[in-house]
Amino acid sequence: MTKAPPILDGIRILDMTSVIFGPYCTATLAEMGADVIKIEPSSGDEIRRVGRPVATRGMGPAHMTLNRGKRSVVWDLKQPRGKAALRRLLKRCDVFIHNLRADAIERLGLSYESVKAIRSDLVYVHCSGFGAGGPLAGKPAYDDIIQAASGAASLLPRADGNPVPRFLPMAMADKVAGLHATYAVLGALLHRERTGSGQEVEVPMFESFTHFLLQDHLYGRAFVPPNEPAGYPRQLDPLRQPVKCADGYLSIAPYTDERWVRFFDITGHGTFLKREGLTSARDRFNALDRLQTELTRIVADRPVRHWLALFAEHDIPAAEVKGLDAVFDDPHLHAVGFFRRKTHATEGDYLEMRAPVRFHGVVSKDVEAAPLLGQHSEAIERWLDDEQ
Repeated sequence: MTKAPPILDGIRILDMTSVIFGPYCTATLAEMGADVIKIEPSSGDEIRRVGRPVATRGMGPAHMTLNRGKRSVVWDLKQPRGKAALRRLLKRCDVFIHNLRADAIERLGLSYESVKAIRSDLVYVHCSGFGAGGPLAGKPAYDDIIQAASGAASLLPRADGNPVPRFLPMAMADKVAGLHATYAVLGALLHRERTGSGQEVEVPMFESFTHFLLQDHLYGRAFVPPNEPAGYPRQLDPLRQPVKCADGYLSIAPYTDERWVRFFDITGHGTFLKREGLTSARDRFNALDRLQTELTRIVADRPVRHWLALFAEHDIPAAEVKGLDAVFDDPHLHAVGFFRRKTHATEGDYLEMRAPVRFHGVVSKDVEAAPLLGQHSEAIERWLDDEQ
C-alpha cells in the first residue's frame, strides 16, 4: 500500500526562536515533515556556541541536534532589505514562531496585528518566559530560573535530605515547554483547517513547566482546603532510589501489590510478608518503606544479570542503571533504529536520534543535517524573487 506524505508535508514554518525552548519545538515539527526556515542574526543562535564544534565555528553539538532539518537564513531585520525579505517570506508561511520579548518584537514591526495584516490565516506563536498579564510578563527566563520559580529545585532536598536546593541536571523546563509549543502549533493548524482562521498563541515557559510539575505534586493541594501538603510522597520518598547489587545498581519497580508478593516469593523470602503489619494488601501499601528496605537487603549479594533474568521471567519491571555513554549501546534502541550515523558536508560523521513518535501509514521524513549559519540565505532570496 502506498504511504501518505509526512504528517506536516507542505507546512512552512518561519522560526525566529533561539537556545532550546523554541528550537526543540521546531525540530520536532521538522521531524514531522514541516519545512522550517530559521532566521538568525549575523552572530547566529547562541546555541551554536554551546559545546566544542568538530570543524566549523558555530556548529557545536547542541546546534547539531536542536536544529536538524531546518534551513538557516541570516537577514538584518533592522534594515529595509531584511524587513522586506521577511515580509515576503511571511506571506508564504503557515506558522510564525518566535521567542523575542514584546518590546523587541514591536520594534521589528512583527507584533501579531502587524503580521496578521501580511497573512491573515497565519498561526502566530510566541514562546515567552512568563504569561502576559502577570507581574513577571516580559522578564527574561532560562531553565534554571523556571526550575527555581516552579518549585522544581526544592524537590531533591525533600527526597534525599540534603537541604541545599538543586536543579534537575537537564534543561527540563525548556524541553517541556517546547513540547507544549509543539502541540499548540498542531492545535492551531487544526483550528485553521476547520475554520480558515489563523490565531495568536502564547506558550509561557513558567506556566508550561509548572503545569507539568504539578500533575503529580499538586497532591493534597488538589482539594480546597488542602488535606495534605503539595508533593507526591512516593516520588519524594528517600527510599525510592536505585538499589545496589553485587556489581552495579538496579531500578526495581514491583509497584502493584501483586508484584510485591511475587518479588518476595521468587526470591525465597515469602515468609517476610507473614510478619505483623504486612499480611494484607492495605498493610503492605502502608508499609512500603519496610518492603523497600527488605528489597534492598535481598538484592545486595547477587549480580545485576542474575536479578534481571529472574525479574524478566516473572514480569517484574527492572532496569540496570546505566551511565549516559552506555545508553548508546542499548540493544533495544539499536533494534528500533533510534540512533543513526550520518555524514555532514563540513562536520564529518555525526549521530542523530530518530523521531520517537512513529506515524504508521505515512512516509518518515529523512531529516537533513543542521545548517551552517546563513547556509540558505541566497537560495531563499532567489526563491522569493521567483515567486513574485
